[in-house]
Amino acid sequence: MALERPSIDEWLREAKADPAAGRCGMFLTHVGSVRETPKQLVRGGVDDGSQVVGMRFSYDKAGVDAAIERAKAMDGIYLVRVWLNSGELTVGDDIMQVMIGGDIRPHVIDALQELVGTIKSECVREDEVRR
Repeated sequence: MALERPSIDEWLREAKADPAAGRCGMFLTHVGSVRETPKQLVRGGVDDGSQVVGMRFSYDKAGVDAAIERAKAMDGIYLVRVWLNSGELTVGDDIMQVMIGGDIRPHVIDALQELVGTIKSECVREDEVRR
């Protein structure tokens, strides 16, 4: 059963109340969801005719925490929040939510891309359930 994703509006209210908010000129969020198209097809692979109906999702907390700390150390980044789901998920369920706050757009975009990429490639396990 999927966990409920935190409110982006609440995260933003909390971020703007943080002492570091005065240094932030941009907040950027990412929400990843379970899709019905298999990852191999989206990434340019062969269409085997199957569709995703769910996903078993888990993550390495220590690895995620380390990735967050690396993102916080990037130039111009002052706020980082990450939420990850876990367990048996279905199409449409949220997998993750990430928010980055920083000084200028290039810094925030780079940090979001780096953090989400690291989480997806090094910290999570996504086992698609297909039919």
